[in-house]
Amino acid sequence: MNAIELKWENDQRGAFVIEEGGERIAEMAIGLSDKNLTVYHTEVSEKLKGQGVAGQLLSTMVDYARKNKLKVIALCPYVHAQFKRHPDQYADIWNKDWHA
Repeated sequence: MNAIELKWENDQRGAFVIEEGGERIAEMAIGLSDKNLTVYHTEVSEKLKGQGVAGQLLSTMVDYARKNKLKVIALCPYVHAQFKRHPDQYADIWNKDWHA
């Protein structure tokens, strides 16, 4: 499996990505504002489906949030579902109080 990299488009928008041969085959799009990390969406290429790649992206994002003392706003349906399914696991970083 290729490594997950954090790539920033600018100061506030970026993504955790997996690239192969110059092609982006998985990504978790994020934004940074104050002490909040917003996750917008997670996308995994068909050829990686069923390999736990979304979970690896989630784990990488969670580690990053914890290291940088950020709270996560889970707008991404996948991340939100994982946070709701395992609230104790993510209680320290889940910004439940935020509403659009």
